[in-house]
Amino acid sequence: SVWASNCMAFLPSPPMAVSFRLKIAILLGLLFGQAQSARLYTEEDPVVILSSDSLKQTVLNSSSAWLLQFYSSWCGHCIQYSPTWKALAGDVKDWEQAIRVGVLDCAHEKNFDICKEFGIHFYPTFRYFKAHDNTNDYGKTYHGADRELQTVRQLMVNFLQNHTKQDWPVGCPPLDPARPEDILSLMGKKTEFYTAVIVEDKDSYIGREVILDLMPYEGLAVKRTLSSDKLLMEELGITSVPSVYLFHPNGTHTIMNVQKRLRFFFSSFLKLLPGVHRKQSTSSLQRPQPGKNGLGTQVEWKVFEKSKVYMADLESGLHYLLRVELATHKTLEGEELKTFKDFVTVVAKLFPGRQSVVKLLETLLEWLVSLPLEKIPYDAILDLVNNKMRISGLYLSEQVQWVGCQGSSVALRGYPCSLWTLFHVLTVQAANRPDALANTGFEDDPLAVLQTMRHYIGTFFGCQECGKHFEEMAQESLNQIKTVDEAVLWLWRKHNQVNARLAGSMSEDPMFPKTQWPTPDLCPTCHEEQEGLHVWNEQMVLAFLKQHYSASNISPKYSSNSQPDPGPPAPDKPKAITKPNNNGHLNQNLKPSPDNIPKHQKRTDISGAGEKHIGVQIEARPGMGFSSLDMSLCVLLYAFSCVFLMFMFFFFRFRSKRWKARNYRPYV
Repeated sequence: SVWASNCMAFLPSPPMAVSFRLKIAILLGLLFGQAQSARLYTEEDPVVILSSDSLKQTVLNSSSAWLLQFYSSWCGHCIQYSPTWKALAGDVKDWEQAIRVGVLDCAHEKNFDICKEFGIHFYPTFRYFKAHDNTNDYGKTYHGADRELQTVRQLMVNFLQNHTKQDWPVGCPPLDPARPEDILSLMGKKTEFYTAVIVEDKDSYIGREVILDLMPYEGLAVKRTLSSDKLLMEELGITSVPSVYLFHPNGTHTIMNVQKRLRFFFSSFLKLLPGVHRKQSTSSLQRPQPGKNGLGTQVEWKVFEKSKVYMADLESGLHYLLRVELATHKTLEGEELKTFKDFVTVVAKLFPGRQSVVKLLETLLEWLVSLPLEKIPYDAILDLVNNKMRISGLYLSEQVQWVGCQGSSVALRGYPCSLWTLFHVLTVQAANRPDALANTGFEDDPLAVLQTMRHYIGTFFGCQECGKHFEEMAQESLNQIKTVDEAVLWLWRKHNQVNARLAGSMSEDPMFPKTQWPTPDLCPTCHEEQEGLHVWNEQMVLAFLKQHYSASNISPKYSSNSQPDPGPPAPDKPKAITKPNNNGHLNQNLKPSPDNIPKHQKRTDISGAGEKHIGVQIEARPGMGFSSLDMSLCVLLYAFSCVFLMFMFFFFRFRSKRWKARNYRPYV
């Protein structure tokens, strides 16, 4: 393919050359075979894939401008350049209201005619298409030799500024510098939103790029001005550029303090301002308002620190997992039972929780290991989790207290957030305590926590689509992990990958946008910039994760301290049985009623996607005060008593015979 791309430069000139090149393209496609002609871009990539059917109707008279790459899937340089183009498209994903990035494969037989019509002679060819252009224009070709990501991104900015007022993209804010008098007029002025003013040099692109980065967000206006106005610089107290001056809604104003004067830092800090969130669609705006539970009842908001992990989130997640999610499985057997045993093993050994919860998990583990049964009813597990035997020191609260995982409404975040947090904590604990899994069958296995998570999500997690996505990620790269530190970073990467995929979706909480984490305010050393593109310093990320998810950083604030006094075993009470729907999912949207539905009945999936309504049935179980756990213990004690009595019988019988033989005296 390299030879082919080089040869194309020496072909005859049009019009004969075009026909000749197309024939060569067909021949090379056949020679290289189907494997070589495989598409370089898929629907998973952040680019728009166009064809002969969609090209004209998409880019001509569009409300936004377009940057297209006409490529050939057999072209060596196109193959090598594809990662850069994907990175560019991902980097400017938030710019799509102003300018979008697309591709078209000229090696595809279906696209031969359209590439010929647009005069595509070499690969790759970059074409810019203006917004609102209905002149059937074939675009403007970029002829520059420099095709690095930062250069192309800056060319996109220049191309946008070449638009006139008549053809300016609808969603694109002004990119020209604001007048100094307009900036100074904001002093002491109260508004309904923030105004950020980026002060920079004339040749800087940071201000315009940050303006485009913040287009999908509301609650904030971003402007730029030039450092050449010394009077304005003096009035704002700015001595170095680039800098951001922030006007608050209450009329106060100050210089925004960031650790690194980079585009990513400026954009990230502005996105995290209180009240700044991604614009929601019309259907999204019909969600319950923040602070409401969907029934009109006010929900108490808990103040929390982003730099902390909260024990209340972890315990609430365990409560939901053990008492609600498992309830859809009346009996555990086969692979389900093995998966649950592995999960309990890992959690019991690694969970850095309170003694009452750890002791309950250890007791559950000992019970599962000691019972050589191929099938265990869920009710027996529930009885132990609820401590029906009233064993002193065993307790897991039934009160749901989301803190760091609380959402603006009960339909957002919650359990999925806590499950992610739990497994992050477990991967860090496995790395920090290498001997914790000794004699469990998981020792010396860097994949112990991740494989347990993988199997649990695939077996028990109610959102089947979420489980499918996680399994795809696991199949892609899980087997490449060789150390426990790599396991910590793998889960962090995949969590960010999920956040990127779901950003702007219906499952995103407007108060907690799905961003790449950790954000610069939490870990400034985790972020760097290379050739204009944000990159992670994974060594610093690992250090941050090990500190953030360590036992010392878990706050007990808001954790329930009410424990029942130990006493005689409590009789069984009627239990709420949650029936799964046809897909095996729990009810998510059914609103709890204090009369007949437990508080923990609400359900959300790990990606925040909603489920359909299902029924809830209250089923009373008759009994005489004995639980399934009581009965199983009775059976074990009965069997032990029988063995003991048989042993004593044979022991004394043997001793009796020996005594008779020793004292026997024959008489004549």
